[in-house]
Amino acid sequence: MSELSIKVNIANRVYPLSVQRDEEEEVRKAAAFINERLKALESSFAVKDKLDLLAMLALELTLEKGHGAEELVYDKAHDHLQALIDRIDTTLAS
Repeated sequence: MSELSIKVNIANRVYPLSVQRDEEEEVRKAAAFINERLKALESSFAVKDKLDLLAMLALELTLEKGHGAEELVYDKAHDHLQALIDRIDTTLAS
């Protein structure tokens, strides 16, 4: 696949990206989805700062995906423990 240079607008800022041609549509849909959700948050709350809206959206999306803060900490700890176990196994096998 060849890379394609595109520009997406999120929260009234343009971001140049390099994506695979087959990913372009998904990236553009994701940017549109983010902008729609930001507009909904902006109309629901008296918040005008785009960074605050992006933070609220990040929190909202994280909770929607079923990954609360405790689960994120658990996942990170699990990953670190698994990496240590893998290193120990490799060392013992040598």
